[in-house]
Amino acid sequence: MLTINKLIPGGRGLAPVLIKRAAQVELDWDVRQKSRFDATDSLGRLLGVFLPRGTTARGGDMLVAEDGSLIRVLAAPQAVLVVRACATHGTPFDLLRAAYHLGNRHVALELQPDHLKLEPDHVLADMLRQQHLIVTESHEAFEPEGGAYASAGAGHGHGHGHDHGHEQAHEHAPAAARPIAIAVVAAAPAHGHAHGHVHGPDCGHDHGHHGH
Repeated sequence: MLTINKLIPGGRGLAPVLIKRAAQVELDWDVRQKSRFDATDSLGRLLGVFLPRGTTARGGDMLVAEDGSLIRVLAAPQAVLVVRACATHGTPFDLLRAAYHLGNRHVALELQPDHLKLEPDHVLADMLRQQHLIVTESHEAFEPEGGAYASAGAGHGHGHGHDHGHEQAHEHAPAAARPIAIAVVAAAPAHGHAHGHVHGPDCGHDHGHHGH
């Protein structure tokens, strides 16, 4: 077994040729948010990963084995829900509202300019459809948003090199507990969506009772 105890976020500082030549390991979100796990890389090697607690691996990160070997992390496609605003009867603000309610439920969300993603949950899917959002099932990589105060030591914090102009220094809170994944998509194409979107049980496309 090849032991791994170091992660380089995004392969930062490594020469592109080293990243290109590295073996790969494809992992879903459930595994990537763990600091201890076993996996098999593209060369068939068994990996024993022992990262600092709280570390989250993202697609594009580089794992460093104790013998100096590099292994590039790929975000494996997985089942997700994709949420979009209805272009005809809604607005992008509907997605903002949905993200707010999901955040109150501590749901892990992947945030994109025109959509959200989350792990499958029929209760949440029903709630979103009742808000007249378009919810579809898909199978793709899932990269939920990190906590606002995630530490750089956990692998993916961002530095505060910019000046906020506050008189007092920030006091960073600890990273939140493990999130739950969800995806929501904002901009919806004209009807005839790729995945055959379905509104909630009370959401017909005439939307006559909405007063739109």
